[in-house]
Amino acid sequence: MPDIGSLPLPGFHDVLFPIAIGLGATGGPERQVEILPLRSGREARNQRRRHSLRRFDVGTGLRDVADLETLISFFEARGGAMHPFRFRDPLDYRSSVQGLPTGAFDQTLGTGDGSTTRFPLTKTYGEADGYVRPVRLPRHGTLNAAIDGNPLEETAFSFDNETGEVVFDAAPANGAQISAGFAFDIAVRFDIEHLATSLTGFRAGEVPSVPLVEVLI
Repeated sequence: MPDIGSLPLPGFHDVLFPIAIGLGATGGPERQVEILPLRSGREARNQRRRHSLRRFDVGTGLRDVADLETLISFFEARGGAMHPFRFRDPLDYRSSVQGLPTGAFDQTLGTGDGSTTRFPLTKTYGEADGYVRPVRLPRHGTLNAAIDGNPLEETAFSFDNETGEVVFDAAPANGAQISAGFAFDIAVRFDIEHLATSLTGFRAGEVPSVPLVEVLI
């Protein structure tokens, strides 16, 4: 697969949050919408951000004291909220439909014009004209691409970490459909300064709250 280097995000640590803990996390996308009631009874709505922002609480993924020790070690290694890192969304981490393996035809990236070699890596939600989400952290060794239904050799394209684009060695022909398949992570950081844990409370079933917030890049 094409080499995917470290992301040029200041202070970013290219390490994955422990999957065993992350699988039990709760959370998902957040949309901030300002709603203004009008005299007519209708509403005026304004979306504050173009892209959704994901929040998670990984405290719910802690199962035993060993997990707690792993979490503390990871928290300290990241300097608390100082350094963002990779996180796998338990329900949304690949280009394919849930339960199916990823493939080079999963997501349409655009249409060739005979001269363009760069296409943003994205995932579309809903209809063909639905929400298009930029994907900046494809998982190492999972990115596949195709042109007009023909899978490409891994040496025929690469991924640009600075721009988030799939780069083809040769420009796809005019009208050619560009597609890709991949698994991906998101960049997050701890959203707390103090990791409050208690061995006694943990054994009694009290789960600490450990929030993470997505860092858009």
